Amino acid sequence: MRNQHSDFNAALDDQLEKELDDIIGQLTLEEKVWMMSGHDFFKYFFGEDNRQFGQRTYQAGSGCERLGIDPLLFSDGPRGVRSKRPTSTFPVSMARGATWDTDLERRIGDVMGIEARAIGVTLSGAICINLLRHPGWGRAQETYGEDPHLLGEMGAALCEGIQAHNVIATVKHYALNSIENSRFRVNVKASERVMREVYLPHFKRVLDAGCASVMSAYNKVNGDYCGHSRHLLRDILKDDWGFKGFVHSDWVKGAYGADAAEAGLDVENPEPIYFGKNLVAAVNEGQVSQWAIDDAVRRILRTQFTFSRAEDDRAYDEEDIACDAHRQLAQEVAEKSFVLLKNDSLLPLDASKSMTIACFGPLMDMENLGDHGSSRTVPPYVVTLLEGLKARAGDPVEIIYDDGTDPAGAKALAAKADACIVAAGFTWEDEGEFIPGNEAMEGLDSEKKMDSRGGDRDQLRLLDRDEDLIDLVCSANPNTLVAIMAGSAVTMESWKHKPAAIMMVWYPGMEGGTAFARVVFGDVSPSGKLPFTIPQDERDLPFFDPNADEIEYGLYHGYTHLAKSGASAAFAFGYGLGYSTFAYGAPRKVVSQGKTCFEAEVTNVGERSSEEVVQFYVGFASSQIDRPAFLLKGFSRVSLSPGETTTVRFDLSQSDLAYFDETRCEWAVEAIDYTAHIGADSVHALEQGVSFGAGEIV
Repeated sequence: MRNQHSDFNAALDDQLEKELDDIIGQLTLEEKVWMMSGHDFFKYFFGEDNRQFGQRTYQAGSGCERLGIDPLLFSDGPRGVRSKRPTSTFPVSMARGATWDTDLERRIGDVMGIEARAIGVTLSGAICINLLRHPGWGRAQETYGEDPHLLGEMGAALCEGIQAHNVIATVKHYALNSIENSRFRVNVKASERVMREVYLPHFKRVLDAGCASVMSAYNKVNGDYCGHSRHLLRDILKDDWGFKGFVHSDWVKGAYGADAAEAGLDVENPEPIYFGKNLVAAVNEGQVSQWAIDDAVRRILRTQFTFSRAEDDRAYDEEDIACDAHRQLAQEVAEKSFVLLKNDSLLPLDASKSMTIACFGPLMDMENLGDHGSSRTVPPYVVTLLEGLKARAGDPVEIIYDDGTDPAGAKALAAKADACIVAAGFTWEDEGEFIPGNEAMEGLDSEKKMDSRGGDRDQLRLLDRDEDLIDLVCSANPNTLVAIMAGSAVTMESWKHKPAAIMMVWYPGMEGGTAFARVVFGDVSPSGKLPFTIPQDERDLPFFDPNADEIEYGLYHGYTHLAKSGASAAFAFGYGLGYSTFAYGAPRKVVSQGKTCFEAEVTNVGERSSEEVVQFYVGFASSQIDRPAFLLKGFSRVSLSPGETTTVRFDLSQSDLAYFDETRCEWAVEAIDYTAHIGADSVHALEQGVSFGAGEIV
């Protein structure tokens, strides 16, 4: 979906650039530096907002009262527009990654853009595409998964939707940010090839879609804080990629000196802690160039004017916020996000038949939307899993709830029920943005003191209380569905053989309970696919230390790491069941309009209409260098009726085959044979393949 900002990073507007020359010439150094930071955040945060983040839009750069230039007004994401006013709350980004549906993500971006405009936001921090290197990462829920291609396509779609409403989108956190507890100090070491192939391509994809702002990460990369990394901000982002917009820091600890401006940081948020008078002095003393200041101001104003002067295709007002259409979209997203991992003939349940369903665990009846950090939104209401089941069940079905704290009572109830559902997993207390102390502890009981909240998980298995409850209920009644609420992978080897069904339901948003009931009772077939690998043993994954001061990232993680080591996944990347079955024909090469493409027939051989995510991988078995055995290069969601067949086609470009040659510091394509694979997941797809040469791809 292209819009008027899709080419923002492709070319400059000569007339606007001349206007900016004139404005920059009129500004004093102090006025320029004022534009290079946010203002008034601390006044509100420590004042009337009582240390509660996200209660208003925040000034986040620009602004010159003398020349009539307004400041940029920032609000966070990514599961909705952050405000004290109730806004639409979608499933977390990881859940949306599980939909593998870029059209759906554009529609979510569209809603975020509309609601942002209704609230007065001009700069949105909703696009989080940090790669999930290890599922223990606390903020995994804020991103889309472990694969750069999936991240890039989903992030680009969200960007296109948001910016269609003339809201500047920020993509974050640039770059190599995937440890939470030590995020303010950890030094991530990575080679140029690792950065270019694994941790940066999704950022470039989003910028190629027109994204106009970048937020730098807290961590260091190869010894430099990201906000001070000339290599990341100038060499790669602005020079190599041709980024035309501005870079702003993450909040509070995103910069550590005025020299960040010379390195390429254009705005320090949320206040001029190290910019402001320090930056003015650094320029006057020759430590920071006047050119760096003017370049920053030009980028800020170029972006702001491009968006503020663009024509709106509609009006925006309070009635747009959490309206019926947006609530319906939240339900649709949740329905498409659930990943059915196991189903031994339990689901779907038949709501027309008389039955008793026993539901267990505190998460069944809890508003569990995910992290309470910067990504938190406050919806007008939340439908819990239990509420959704009760509303959908109807007269023949009796829903009984037990929180599971009385083992004997829970076991007796489970034994008498026709089917059981156990909700297990985590809340904002267990994973999410790491915030020490009781600062901004929104929704926290004043009597409940915590040293910190959120942060990285120190293990991938469920909490003991959940595993004990699963064992207790399944021992009494194996006709049990375990619904897992989490932001990333959960290891299940000790108990996955016990229940009849297992489903990832994530943190499912304001309409999560409604969606859950519709999937459980078969109104809609589950169609989500894992956006990450679930290992049998977390030791099969790369080393992860939440408290690391330094760590090295390599080429391999997730499915590439397991393929390299020969380990088998418990549930593979891209895996997910439904209530129907799909058959795949062998992939084949076709030439269309002089271009080699790859296609396969997909048939719904089941008895229900359903949607399938068709995945396209390229294998590199003939490579003469060290590189992954195969990589995702495309995907397509299709909807098929029983017996219906469709042909799904994928294109390739030379860049899809390339690796980064560090000796020449450029991309290169090996003159070898490659293999194209099309299938239902990263294991199934490899069962069939068709060979092709590099020369066949344009």
